[in-house]
Order: sequence, then structure tokens, then C-alpha cells
Amino acid sequence: MNATDARKELFALVRRAEKDGLTTLIHKHGERVVLAPLDRLPAARKTDAFPSHALSAAQRDFGELLTLAAQGQPQVLRRNSTPIAVLLPVDATSSALSSEAAPRGAVPAGGAVTRNSDQDVDRAPRRLATLGDAIGAVLAAGPVTGPTFGLSGLDASAGGLQSGRLTLVAAAPNVGGSLLGLAAARQTALVDNRRVLYAASGPNQADIMRRIISAETGGDYPRLKQGRLTPDEQQVARELAHAPLMIDDGSELTAEAIAETAPYVEDLALVVVDRLQAAHNARLPLSGDRLPTASQQLAGLARALRVPVLAIVDSADPALLRLLDADVLLTLAPADDPAVVQVTIAERDFGTIGTAYLTPDLLHARFLDNTDTTPAAPAGGGAPARGSVGSAVERELADAALPYTSGAQHGLPSSLTHELAALRSTLASGDQAALDELAVPLAEAAAAPTRLPDTTEGQRLAAALNAYAAATGQPAAAQPADGVGQAASDTTQAEPELEPEADAEAAAELQPGDEEDEPEGAPFPALKLLKDAVGRSKMHPIKVIRSEERDSGPWPLISEHMDGEPRWVHPDVTSTRVPYDRPNGKRVRRDQLDVPDTFGDGVLCLIDRNGSYPSACSAVPLAPNKLLHTGPLEAFDKAGAGIYRIDIPQWGRTDMPHPLGRIIDRPDDEGRVWVTTPHMKQLARLVRDGHLAAMPTIHDSWTGKANESLFKPFYEAARTARADLIQAGGEPYKAYKTRLSIALRLLWPKRQEQKSPFWRPDWRMSMVAEASVRHWTVAFKAVQEGHRLIALRNVDAAVFWTPPGTAPDTYRIGTGFGEVKAKFIQPGQMIPEGDD
Repeated sequence: MNATDARKELFALVRRAEKDGLTTLIHKHGERVVLAPLDRLPAARKTDAFPSHALSAAQRDFGELLTLAAQGQPQVLRRNSTPIAVLLPVDATSSALSSEAAPRGAVPAGGAVTRNSDQDVDRAPRRLATLGDAIGAVLAAGPVTGPTFGLSGLDASAGGLQSGRLTLVAAAPNVGGSLLGLAAARQTALVDNRRVLYAASGPNQADIMRRIISAETGGDYPRLKQGRLTPDEQQVARELAHAPLMIDDGSELTAEAIAETAPYVEDLALVVVDRLQAAHNARLPLSGDRLPTASQQLAGLARALRVPVLAIVDSADPALLRLLDADVLLTLAPADDPAVVQVTIAERDFGTIGTAYLTPDLLHARFLDNTDTTPAAPAGGGAPARGSVGSAVERELADAALPYTSGAQHGLPSSLTHELAALRSTLASGDQAALDELAVPLAEAAAAPTRLPDTTEGQRLAAALNAYAAATGQPAAAQPADGVGQAASDTTQAEPELEPEADAEAAAELQPGDEEDEPEGAPFPALKLLKDAVGRSKMHPIKVIRSEERDSGPWPLISEHMDGEPRWVHPDVTSTRVPYDRPNGKRVRRDQLDVPDTFGDGVLCLIDRNGSYPSACSAVPLAPNKLLHTGPLEAFDKAGAGIYRIDIPQWGRTDMPHPLGRIIDRPDDEGRVWVTTPHMKQLARLVRDGHLAAMPTIHDSWTGKANESLFKPFYEAARTARADLIQAGGEPYKAYKTRLSIALRLLWPKRQEQKSPFWRPDWRMSMVAEASVRHWTVAFKAVQEGHRLIALRNVDAAVFWTPPGTAPDTYRIGTGFGEVKAKFIQPGQMIPEGDD
């Protein structure tokens, strides 16, 4: 490169030298130098051995440094106080690169191993790293954040998919090996928004897309193969159109073809090869005796590109697997329980390192987490034993209920779902005392009049419930029926309500000391984890905007109303605030919704989303660095993130609130509003799907390069901690929620005297806006499927008019992030929400 271009690209060139070991030749008026990694001049690591310069200063004085380096004076470049690259004279380095500079096998001072063969003269030398280099790279990298399967038990045991390694999934036909490859591709492309190359030697593009839609929606795969998609499934298919998943199902798909294609896939995060076929097939190059060579080539691809390569083989034959010689081997086999698949994880040099259990849901082309059914160890030690507690009737009931308690199927009353989930967890833990305590509430829930879906799963569960009722002396109550199940509307049978989620804004104001890291042993060190997530980003985020800059630029334009939270009641429904005396004597006001007779028979179904804010952290688009004034834009570019001044789009529907929520309540003098990126992306989807006529004009903008994974490590930690602490309940769970709320509110402390490690109102409002958008989107899907929405508010509360016991099937009942609690109340009753 010439010196001018190199100055502009200096930070990128240094990063290439530091991370990839690449050397750049730079020229200026006859002077030639190389920007090289430190292993070309190990002495540069010593303090004060050569002149050194911080990167920002080096960029400013770049021309002078080039001249000094060309004259034979190496110039060390550093990040803060750490040397990371060096400028060297070409004459000094050419001898190290020359094949004649050292005898065969010698290691010159620059650290490059040279060769004598003429054919290797132009080949780049091999790079050697000191142990200190390796240790520094590990410490700088932090925890591994590579692709995962999205199955917590398996990811915990296998450690995710590691860069530079070939992972082989081995399973006999019909066990579901391909579904693990699909799970990794779905998690990486659809959840993490990272690019995947899916090399399909067995299935074709249509097969893959049907499996993805089936897994994402819970639609029956056999029906989808017939081309019959519901409106919801068609909507999901349209939303997936822009997912970063590249499929190669072409003929003559060889390992060489995959290795030739992969380097041209920009920002590649994962390669999935589905599949290696043990039996020879003349039409499939990835089959038969060609597999060992193909495996070696795929392993080489993983190392060359430094990405994980995941390959599926349709055999568990140990002899074949030894020939394939993968870095990591996941072997799938049926467990003692036929409804469970055991995954054994082994590494080449260490043998078996872990075991995980999955529940196959082949009807929907996916595996489900089965961490709650990991066998419990018997009291006397030794191997775990499944079914060590509970009768055969209880175990059959738990297994029959799995499609419903896992969220794969819908249609059960929430009270029954709650008790059946508790039964499965109790059987898995082997706690006989807890099982005895569960008997009475479970028998009551099982005996309540319940009509189940007339499906294979519904019929099995009905039979199991009737058998359980008979065994406990209760009258049989469950019967299959057409349509969605209904339950008695008696509110005394309602599910014991979990403690409210404590909306982050409903909590008390930030207090002095909240900015301090949590003490050791805290149930959930939320602030530590949030700081760590931001600190680990390679985009070097700016966590705090300096005080003197906050009164100018984009910052005064950002307000709480940009969250887009809806404050909406159906125009035909009357909402009244009525007084209510709480048991503690405090008088509050509650909502009472009066539904007109024209709505027909029904009850109020109250939906309460779990963890809306931390769930939004999984993929919130924001700009890690400062926002730059980018002014009017011809079109919205999803590669950018920030704030945008737009016209308010027209929304003609009366059965849903405006997609911008309360943002539209405060337009400026010209009738325009400022919005964050999540709402811009939402508007783009609505235009694409025909619900809006066109994207609004962008009259002004402040943006930066977008990133959707800044808070993802924080989200992952919060999700894992919730799964553990919600079971424990009590003070640890309350502390978890409190610290979670504090950490997220510290992104934008309102009071000037409040100390915080953050001051990024754009991050805060983008996160809340993302939660609002997700809340609105799921409600819109329910309305599109024919459910009647009568109120939508905040980022977690919705009210539908439904038959008794029937929640809209666009929601998943459960306690996890993104799942919901559903409660049913009769017309005329007050909605149990407010400041509690």
C-alpha cells in the first residue's frame, strides 16, 4: 500500500498483523517498510528496546515513522502500553524471508522458519509463537463466545462449537443427527445473526427451509412437506428471508468445493456439512470410502479459516469414526428412556469429556432441552438411575405431558401446565418427599374438567391423566376434543402466580452505591456481567459520553418516549380506573375493562411476558461508539444504528395500536418524531410484509456502525441464572431481579449526581425499544391469527378476549425469557396489576 492509504487503514492493518500474523508492504517516495507482527522482531516486546508509539500518535506521525523505519530504526506500535506490531525496513526483513538467509530448518531472528526449496521461495514463512504470545491471546480473548446449538445442557457439556476445530455429530439413521446441525445453524443465523454456510449433501434447500420453519413455529413437518403452511408459518418464512444462512445443495458437493467456497463467504461464523454418508453412493461424493479424506479436508478448512466446522455422519460405527479423526465427536444414541437421546461428547486427545440428554421432537424437526431429566444419582453412589422415584403412572404422565410443558404444543390450562412441569422436575430430581407434596395439587388439576386437542399428543395425555386420576381416586375429567383445549373458568383453580417480574421502571430510583459491583457470593452479579460484556467487545465501545458533550449533538434529542411502549385499549372497550384496597391497607387504582356484548362469550386472558428487558438484550441493535451526524438518509441501512427523525407512518388498523406506540404522542412542530433502530427495523418488516405502504422519509439521523451482540453475554448469563434462581424463589430470586433492574437502569442514570460506569441513553432506549417491538410483534401475530386483543401496554402486558382457559397460541407458557404467564379473569373484574 502507499503511505496515504496505509495511514487511513492503520488500525485495521495493525489488527491483521496482531491477530492473523499478516505483513503489509508500505512505500513512500522510494522508501519501503513493512508493518509486521511482533514475532518478526521479538526484541520489540522489551520495554524501551526501540522507539514506541501509541496507535493514535503513530497515525498522526505516520510519514515520519516510515522514514525512520526505512533508515533502519524499527518503530514499535502499541495499544496503551502493550506492543502489538512493528515497522521494519524492507532490507532488514528481506534477509529473514529469503530462502538463502539461513540453513535448512534454521530459525532466523525474525521468528520465521525458512526453507531451501526453490518452490518455497515465494511462500510466506511459518510463524512461531512464544508461550507468552499464546497466554496473552487466551487472556485477551476472554470466555469463548463461538457458535452454540441453542440447547443449554448440550452447550454446557460441549462448551459450544470452537473455532478452528472440526466437530463431528455421529448418529445412526433416524436418531436425528442432522437436527443437531440444523439447531446450530438456526441458533447462529436466526438468533445470533451470524453468517452460516450450510453445505447440504443429503437434504435439499426445500427440505432445510421446511425443517427450519417447523422447528421455529412448532408446525408439523409432514404437513409442511406437503406445502400446506398456515398464515403464521408463511409470516415466519417471510421474516426468515434475510437471515444470514447460505445454503449449498448443488450437485458434486465435495469437501474441496466447500473449502473453495467458504473463504468467499463474508463474516463466516460457522460451516455445517449435512451430511457424510457411510454407505457409498455414486451420486454423493461425501460418501463411502471418500469420507476419511473429506474429513481431513474439512479439518484443514476449520484451521485455515479459524471457524468451527460441524459435520454430520449417518453412522455411529466406532471403526468409521476412528478413521474420520475429528477434533470433537458428539455421538447420539437412544437412552434407557426411549423418549430421550443421550449425547456423549469426546475430544481426540482426552476421550469422553461429558454427557448431555436431549428430547427428540421429530414431528417438529428439532431437539428440545432435557436438562431437567438428567438421571439422578442413587443414594448409594454409582451410576445414575432413571425412574428411581415415582410410579409407572406418574412417569407416563410426565412423559405424555412433555410436548406441552416444553412449549412444543399448546392448549392446556396454565394451572395444569404448571403442575405437570413440576411433576417432571420432581421425578428428575429423585425427591420422593417433594413428589408426595405434589400429589394433592396435581390430582386436583388433573381432575378439573379439561378438554384436550384431538391430536396424537392430546390423546396420549388424556389417557395418562385419566389413569392418574383413577390411581389417586379422583374422577376422570380429561377428554380429547376438536380445537384448542378449554378449562374450567373457576379462578380458585388458577395457577399459583409467580412473583411479578418487577418492571425495571417500576422499581425504586437508583440509590447511591448501586453503581458498585456486587459482593462476592451475590446471587447474580448483574453489573459485573454487564460491564464485562461491554468490555469484551472488539469494537471498543464508549461506555460514557463525557459530561461536557451531553448538552449537544444527539444526546438532548433522546427521551424516555422513544421506548415506543404502547398505552392502548381497543376502541370498542371501555377502560376505567377504579380504587382498590390492598391487603396491606394501601389504596391503589386498578384498571377495569368493560367489553361490549358484540364480542360474544369469553373471559379476559392476561398475558405477562417474563424478562422483557433482559430478553431484548439478546440481539438489540445499537452503535457501540459515538453517534455521528449522518443527516437525511435516502433509505434505512440496517448496517447502521442510532436515532432517526422520521414522518409518522399512517396506521389504519383499529385492532392493533400504532407500531411506534407512545412515540407518536409527542411529535415535534413539523409532525415528526425521533426513533431508535429497533423501531426502524420493525417499520421495514411491516413495509416488506405489506402492512405499511412505504418506509417513512428519514429527515435527520445520528448513527454509527451497528452491533447486535454487545449485550448478548449479559443476556446469556441472566437467562442461565434465572433458570436456577426461579426454582429456588425467595430472597435469592428477589435479589436477582433487583440487581438485573439496577444494572440496566445504570445504562442511563437520570440524576446528574448518580454515579455509574455507563452513560449511554441511546443504548438504554434502544434496549427498551427492542423489548417494546418484540411485545408488539407477538401480539400482532395473535391478532393476525384471529385472536381479539383488547389492551396492550408497557413491554410485557397484554389482554385478550378468549374462551375460558385458552391463551393465544402465538405465546409460549412458561417461566423462561420471552415466555409468558397467562391468567384468566371474568368480565367486570379488576385487572390485578398496578404498583404491586
